Amino acid sequence: MSRPGRPSASGDSLPSPGGDTPLLLDTHVWIWAADGDESRLRPNVVERIEHAARAGRILVHPMSVWEVGTLVRKGRLGLAMAPEEWVQRALSLPGVFLLDLSPESALEGALLPSEELTDPVDRMLVAAARLEQACLVTADRRILAFAEAGRARVLYAG
Repeated sequence: MSRPGRPSASGDSLPSPGGDTPLLLDTHVWIWAADGDESRLRPNVVERIEHAARAGRILVHPMSVWEVGTLVRKGRLGLAMAPEEWVQRALSLPGVFLLDLSPESALEGALLPSEELTDPVDRMLVAAARLEQACLVTADRRILAFAEAGRARVLYAG
């Protein structure tokens, strides 16, 4: 999958909200979408995810894989199969691509201009969305607040 040009750390050059923008799924949205739990997603979000999947533009961050494992270990997420099997199945769905965990993305996450985003996974997802010029699909209130200041493109999932 070719990647569009990358924005600066200030968030300039964010993509327009067009239908061809890649969608980076926040961990909870990835879980809901992969499990077919559309009741937790707004109908227009389901449509956008389906369109992006057909276009091969659904992105998943490696930290979401880590977060799924952590949630299972802590007993906060129950899966119908072993976590390894679930991740393999969820990543093999049509149109889904696993991003690389690059030094550029890690540094971008560390340097984000926000003290409100305290969760390292949230910071990494926002950084990846900015670098990939993707729209982060989330229901996370802190990420949504960060985006309201124009520092990231998000789509409210729920």
